[in-house]
Amino acid sequence: MKQNLITETLWGVVVIGGGPAGMMAAGRAAERGQSVLLLEKNPSLGKKLLITGGGRCNVTNNKIEVRAMLATYKGNGKFLFSAFSQFAVADTLAFFREQGMPIKEESEGRMFPVSNTAQSVWNVLVDYIKKGGVTIQTKASVSGISYDAKKEEICVRSGVTTFRAKSCIVATGGTSRPETGSTGEGFAWLKKLGHAVSTNNVALVPVALSDAWVKKIGGVTLKDIKLTLFQNGKKQEAQTGKILFTHFGISGPTILNMSKIIGDLLEYGTVEIALDVFPHLDHGTLKNELTALLAKESNKKIKNALGKLLPPALVPALLDLAGIVKETPSHSVRSKDRTKLVTLLKSIPLHVSGLLGRDKAVVSSGGVAL
Repeated sequence: MKQNLITETLWGVVVIGGGPAGMMAAGRAAERGQSVLLLEKNPSLGKKLLITGGGRCNVTNNKIEVRAMLATYKGNGKFLFSAFSQFAVADTLAFFREQGMPIKEESEGRMFPVSNTAQSVWNVLVDYIKKGGVTIQTKASVSGISYDAKKEEICVRSGVTTFRAKSCIVATGGTSRPETGSTGEGFAWLKKLGHAVSTNNVALVPVALSDAWVKKIGGVTLKDIKLTLFQNGKKQEAQTGKILFTHFGISGPTILNMSKIIGDLLEYGTVEIALDVFPHLDHGTLKNELTALLAKESNKKIKNALGKLLPPALVPALLDLAGIVKETPSHSVRSKDRTKLVTLLKSIPLHVSGLLGRDKAVVSSGGVAL
């Protein structure tokens, strides 16, 4: 479509933001017979989509039952009931499969494209909007939105150009990974239009720790562990799953899911995390397993024997924390040291120093109040 027609047309819908939400909304509006203009500030669509999930894109989850899905949103479930009743997880899976993209389920119910690449998701969404006849305008940085009550039109300003529409969908996202274009300006436009906007903060973000030993084991992954949050000695939250140690602290699905709560708690004081490496074993059972392992590997040094129970890179740090000499032969490890080691494995103390910034966050919280 020629530029003068794009600017002169009274569009049925103008969608601002060419991420997954914007593309899905634009495609659906076109499918329902609307004339649709999609505006994206970047030179191409879906910039953040292509890097999400480590470049693999976690499309959705396995919660097919709507009420089970809503339960994860806690206080916001009531507001979202209508939306999820119309288009929920089952519909999402069906949509992508019908577009020729097979999906597989991984740990913690996460659903990924079988291809293991976010490009597959991008291809589906771009094909969807193109098939629907959506007009796409990239490098279109919007500066504001206004409503002409007399004409009952929405006016969307981009540079010296004003686009007119009967309705407008703002899909600019939050403020995570601002280098992809998510800089939060959409909140200012919506506030001027009368929407209530709450403080936007990082969520689903890695956590920085002050424990020096953690920096030595970057890259170590632990599965099926349990993390428990404490503040002032009181338990606040607990979740099980998978974590990844990094040069700054911890990341991975479980800690990302807990990061919003950690951020909220940090406003009131220090936060500690207790890491249980073997949540499925009680202290007695774990001590019996450790004793049996040391007996079997009796002629090896404990630093080598424990590699059968734990990731080898983690062993030296844990022995230091427990105050056990790494060169001690397995047969010489005293009962009280075995007890100390078991106690540590059931509750490794991790001290939170803060959350990483918006440049490392997967999503942000707050924004337009539901």
